Amino acid sequence: MENDNPLHAETLIYAYAQGYFPMADELKGLQWFNPDPRAIIPLDTYKPAKSLRPILNKGLFEIRVDTQFESVMRACSMPRSEEDGVWISDEMVLAYTELHRLGFAHSVEAYLYDQLVGGLYGVSIGAVFCGESMFSKVPNSSKVAFHYLIQILNANQFEWLDTQFINDNVLRYGAIEISRDTYLRRLAKALKKNCKFELIHTL
Repeated sequence: MENDNPLHAETLIYAYAQGYFPMADELKGLQWFNPDPRAIIPLDTYKPAKSLRPILNKGLFEIRVDTQFESVMRACSMPRSEEDGVWISDEMVLAYTELHRLGFAHSVEAYLYDQLVGGLYGVSIGAVFCGESMFSKVPNSSKVAFHYLIQILNANQFEWLDTQFINDNVLRYGAIEISRDTYLRRLAKALKKNCKFELIHTL
């Protein structure tokens, strides 16, 4: 997929419906990907780590949805270390924030003493949630946000969580790889459903 025009929400909706997603490159600019194989997390295979249970039981973090989407995305765009590059550009932040206003992009946010300390964002399309990135300023905050993300997806009858590429981080959450053809066939069916993205307070 190639597009030299400025990135807009409508472009993102079309791209995700075709299995594509963008990443920014400091040298090459905006690049589009549709990997083969594709990494996904089946929602019924997720189990929180035993070490996370006490933190969940204590209710250390307050979880909110969609109250500071742009702040979450900008926090995710910061390099994790001096060696890490930046793949979320200002152009992407503006386009995804526009997508959020249209109801297709969402954030799950973790707060400590009313301060945003962790969270994640992604794109909701049909019955699929495409996870993009997460950040953590306080240990375990992003893990708790991810736990609530899975609960939200299950409660609202999503079919799977798209994690794009396989890595150690998503493997610990139960990620598997499927072929691009399989992903696209399943995506076409999932796009026929319309799932809401709502925090269920009885989690």
